Amino acid sequence: MYRKEFFVFEQNRPIPAVIRNYKEPDFDGLIRVQQESFPPPFPSELWWNVEQLQNHVSLFPEGALCIEVDGRIAGSMTGLLVDFDPAHPEHTWEEITDNGYIRNHNPKGNTLYVVDIGVSPLYRKLGLGKWLMQSMYEIVIQKKIDRLLGGGRVPGYHKKVNEMTPDEYLDAVVKGELSDPVITFLLRCGRTPVQMVKNYLEDEESCNFAALMEWKNPFYSSIETGER
Repeated sequence: MYRKEFFVFEQNRPIPAVIRNYKEPDFDGLIRVQQESFPPPFPSELWWNVEQLQNHVSLFPEGALCIEVDGRIAGSMTGLLVDFDPAHPEHTWEEITDNGYIRNHNPKGNTLYVVDIGVSPLYRKLGLGKWLMQSMYEIVIQKKIDRLLGGGRVPGYHKKVNEMTPDEYLDAVVKGELSDPVITFLLRCGRTPVQMVKNYLEDEESCNFAALMEWKNPFYSSIETGER
């Protein structure tokens, strides 16, 4: 199981933080973080429910991480293992995550797929999202799998939808010509784009698009080794 103790900084003041696997007593705090992280117009029915969280901690507890700051849950990140084929990347969030219930978790999968990451707005200046992402990279390495992958929302795209295609928008963000609240964050975390996918998630701000973003394991590739 995973536990990492460290300090985050509010200006020059160090604040104790912990990243660990979340458990059932944390569910209320995790749902609160979802509500704070994804306010309307994000659909409230996509916030975690207790049954989903129970599946996370029972089916793949290694991929159920939360971060505490001063003893209070401030963010979380959840993943599952899937067998991803780069030659056929198209999918929806609902399909690949079992609508967040992860009953399709494959212990022999080659990819750690990000179901969700969220940080309460009160704590976003502390860099918690990047700490959570780094922790998931460590799990990828520990499990000797190919990559971390996930669909990143593009909440800035609705402002440009009449000016550029989704691919042009992603390209502009990657070139630094535009900044997107999610994609720019993922780039800063070391993720790289695979492609845009349509109808990924009901998401008005993103016009239902998402950018598949991956982080490849620098120490291992099942493609090169022929292992599964």
